[in-house]
Amino acid sequence: MKRMFSEGLKGVIAAQTTISHIDGKEGVLIYRGYEIGELKDLSYEEAAFLLWYGHLPSEKDAMDIRKKLSSYRYLTPVMREVLHSLPEGMDMMSVIRTVISSEGGTDYKWKPKIDQAMRLTAVIPTIISYRFNRVKERPLIDPDPELDHVENYLYMLTGKTPSKAARDALEAYMVLTLEHGMNASAFSARVTASTESDLVSAITSAIGTMKGPLHGGAPSGVIELLNEIGTADNAESVMRRKLLKGEKLMGFGHRVYKTHDPRAVAIRKKLIENRGDDDSLDLALYVEKKAIELLAELKPGRSLYTNVEFYAAAIMKSIHLPSDLFTPTFTASRIVGWTAHVLEQADHNTIYRPQAEYIGKRNG
Repeated sequence: MKRMFSEGLKGVIAAQTTISHIDGKEGVLIYRGYEIGELKDLSYEEAAFLLWYGHLPSEKDAMDIRKKLSSYRYLTPVMREVLHSLPEGMDMMSVIRTVISSEGGTDYKWKPKIDQAMRLTAVIPTIISYRFNRVKERPLIDPDPELDHVENYLYMLTGKTPSKAARDALEAYMVLTLEHGMNASAFSARVTASTESDLVSAITSAIGTMKGPLHGGAPSGVIELLNEIGTADNAESVMRRKLLKGEKLMGFGHRVYKTHDPRAVAIRKKLIENRGDDDSLDLALYVEKKAIELLAELKPGRSLYTNVEFYAAAIMKSIHLPSDLFTPTFTASRIVGWTAHVLEQADHNTIYRPQAEYIGKRNG
C-alpha cells in the first residue's frame, strides 16, 4: 500500500496536545482552554504559568512565579565569557543560540523540568540586552529584581522605565505570542526532545528554526509603511496610492487566519485602553482603521484583516527598538511555548521518525 506524501508535512497530525488550538477559519486561538482574548490582561508571568502548569495561577502562584523568574535572570560566568567572546558582527539570534548552548550540563539531563523552563525563559532577555548594549558600547545594565519580566526587559535594553502604554502594549504582544500550535520551531523542539535529549538542546533547535526569515522574520515592511505615513493626515493617501499601484499593505492578511487574527484583536483592545498615552500607538490604531476601510473598498471579498505583525511593528517602533530586535523579542516570548511543548513531549514520548519517499534513479 502506497503511503501518502505531504510536502513539508502539511496537514499531517504529528502530536496530540492540550497546550493550544488554532482555528484559522474562525479566527480562534486557545491557550489551555481559554480563548486568547480572555487572557490579554494577564501578566507575562501569569500566562507562562498557565502554559506550563495547565491552569491559571492563584494569587500566591503568581507571586511565586514572579520571584522565581526574577531570581533566574542572571548570566553564569561561563555565559558571560561566551557572550564577550562572540564576534561583533554576529547576529542577535545566533548570539542567543550560542549563549543558551553554554547553559547545558548535568543539571539538564532527561527529563525536563518546569524550573529549567523558567531559567531559560528568564535569562533570554538578559542575553539580548547585554549583547545589545555591548555592541552599542553602552554600559551593561543588570536585571532589576523589583521589576516584572517585560518591564525589566525594557529597562535592561534602554536604562529607562518605559511609559505605561508602551509597557502594556509589549506585555500584551508577548503574552499573545507565547504559543501558536505546532509551528516550525515548536516542532523542531519536540523532535529534538523526542530523542530524550536535554531541554537546552531542544530550545537551541527551536532558536535555530526561529532564526529563519520564513518563520521569525522581522516585520520591516510594516515599520516602513508607518514611517512613510508619518502622521494620520497622510494615512489614506499613502495607502490608497499603494493599493492602486498593486502593492501590498504590509501587516494585513495571514497564512493561517482567514478572518481576524485574534492576537491582533486582543492587542488593539489593549491599545484602545491606553489611547492618548502614546502618539505612535495611536497612529497605528488610526492606520489600521483606514487600511481596513480601503481594503474593503478596493479589494472586496479578499477578507484581508490586520495580523499580529502589524501591531508588533507598531509596538517596536513606539519603544524605539530597532527592527533587528524583533525576532529576538519574539524568541523571548515564544520560549514559553517551546518549553511547554518539550515538557508535554517528555510526558508521552515517542521518537519522531517520519519516512522519506525515494524518487531517485535505480541503476542496474
